[in-house]
Amino acid sequence: MADELVHREVDNGVATITLDSPHNRNALSAQLRGELLGALDDSTADDSTRLIVLDHTGPVFCAGMDLKESRSESAENQGINEVPRLVERIWNSPKPVVAKLAGPARAGGLGLVSAADIAVAAEEATFAFSEVRIGVVPAVISVTVLPLLRARQAHELFLTGETFDARRAVDIGLLNSAVPADRLETEVARYSEMLAKGAPNALAATKEMLRTSRPEGLETDFANMLELSAHHFASEEAAEGMRAFAEKRAPSWAQWSE
Repeated sequence: MADELVHREVDNGVATITLDSPHNRNALSAQLRGELLGALDDSTADDSTRLIVLDHTGPVFCAGMDLKESRSESAENQGINEVPRLVERIWNSPKPVVAKLAGPARAGGLGLVSAADIAVAAEEATFAFSEVRIGVVPAVISVTVLPLLRARQAHELFLTGETFDARRAVDIGLLNSAVPADRLETEVARYSEMLAKGAPNALAATKEMLRTSRPEGLETDFANMLELSAHHFASEEAAEGMRAFAEKRAPSWAQWSE
């Protein structure tokens, strides 16, 4: 039986999903794709999980598709359908997802990063949409990457395949933060603590709101948002939050208190 390539651990409400295939730079092989889908599904279904951290072993976060494996497969079996499912699972997860990059991400690996709610990298991490340099198109990952970039940035980086650093990744909206390597753990913990203080149902609804296309008319948009606001304002979760505020204590659903 092949060694496990994806590990999942839950501690204090944080499910850490670790890509552990350093021999091929955590490339999206068939085994890794399947195990990652399973770990994401398990984390979503697990009531003890409040947020997900996507981590990795080895010097590279994810090199994209496993090209050696892809060359030996038929087109139908090259992960064309599984990669969208991976990105969709992260994008639509009701629980916030934090991508933690101690090293580079390329091609499909950037699909995982762009689908996360928060992405943090070490300053020495590098990035590239390298697809055109091997004769393919960054089509699938464009679904989640393009909303983050301005058109000029997208044209430049997608067409040239140029490698860029973590500081530029922050500037163009691909990352939330780039920090020295020795501060990466602390930075991820900072975001995790803030996310875990949010009410679970409110976080899930806010994620859905952020991911949903808005209607063209303000009248329809306001009507939809008023309905969403009223629904959650009347919830027990909100009642507990307001009681806790009045009583100057942490709500019962907060994972960490002040």
